[in-house]
Amino acid sequence: MTLVNNHIFKALDAYPYDLEEAIEALNYALAYDSKNTMALCLMGRIYAETLHDYEKAKTFYTEALAENVNAFHVYPHYLNLLLWNEDYEEAARFIDFALTVKGSDKAVLYYKKAILFEQQVRYKEALQHLKLAKRYTYNDNFMTDVNEAKSRIKDKMSKGKTSKNRKKKKR
Repeated sequence: MTLVNNHIFKALDAYPYDLEEAIEALNYALAYDSKNTMALCLMGRIYAETLHDYEKAKTFYTEALAENVNAFHVYPHYLNLLLWNEDYEEAARFIDFALTVKGSDKAVLYYKKAILFEQQVRYKEALQHLKLAKRYTYNDNFMTDVNEAKSRIKDKMSKGKTSKNRKKKKR
């Protein structure tokens, strides 16, 4: 166990409940190894999820991925950032790339692509990608997330049809 890992474990243990301790531990970890993908990713999460500084978070995520494109733990967090910031084209390109990387979590990537399509109100495509996510899911908890997303999207589709029907009846 290295000193860097000790600081990363402290940061992971502190996040998100004690941000001051998490940031201090990450600063120590990055001082010892400025290219540590786990530390860069967690720092990105703090900037994205807590401080909502998406540009700064993006810097940390891209630095981590530049260091190791196979840092799979970065993928879902980086995609969340791109979706929150409505960087849809970049998110689509990244997902397409990540799906080609051997060992990447295909279920998570197809799920994120479904969320991307949902945000773009492309519900049919979102449902198609949820089917793909289901195919690659080997975890019951994640299967629950996929099923909840499917239900949410179908609910949005039915509400869209209802409002279209109302508009037709008014004419």
